[in-house]
Amino acid sequence: MNAALDPLGLWVLGLAWGALAAAPLAVRARRRRLEARVRSLRPLAGPGRPRLELARRIGVRCAGSTMGRTLTGLHTRSRVRRDDGRLAAELPVTVDLLGVAVGAGCTPYLAVDAAARWAPPLMSVRLAGVRDACALGATFADALDDLAARAPALRPVAGALLASDRLGAPVGPALARLAAEQRADLRRRVEAHARRVPVRLLFPLVFVVLPAFALLTVIPTLLAGFSRL
Repeated sequence: MNAALDPLGLWVLGLAWGALAAAPLAVRARRRRLEARVRSLRPLAGPGRPRLELARRIGVRCAGSTMGRTLTGLHTRSRVRRDDGRLAAELPVTVDLLGVAVGAGCTPYLAVDAAARWAPPLMSVRLAGVRDACALGATFADALDDLAARAPALRPVAGALLASDRLGAPVGPALARLAAEQRADLRRRVEAHARRVPVRLLFPLVFVVLPAFALLTVIPTLLAGFSRL
């Protein structure tokens, strides 16, 4: 009887020791699986998270300070001024496109739709906004008013189209006159910018070119003269 139970007892004892030895490994593997799932749910967790949180807090505090508001205002004004300059440069071509569409028999709305397809990039986005607003249920007049409010440089174009839409006035001559005025204004801006170029070149000329000229020509000549004395 004892001889028959000895192998069974050994098997049971071996299984018990194996279970005890494998239990910590199973717990560790389950813990790692749980940690991997948590990391997948929090993609920003890791060594870089404290730095990101610190940078976010610093950015929030700087944006709320007086200097942050000042810098934000300067950046906004600079962006608006840059967009206005681009709109002014693209406006004559856009007005010509509207004039061609109106001359071909299009209504003001269809002229805006056609110009939105062929206008320069920034003007195309603005005109496409008018078309999308009308597609969402806004009237053509309200869409043009919103366009003039968002981009003051486009108020003359919006005014001419509104006059034609509301009063039935011919918009072709008004667009031709507006295109000529915009080209003249753009020419004046370019000439004014060209006149400012020599003033902007004074700083590199005085503080870069002239010192380099002195270092390369005058000083070696002086040193050579002193070495002969």
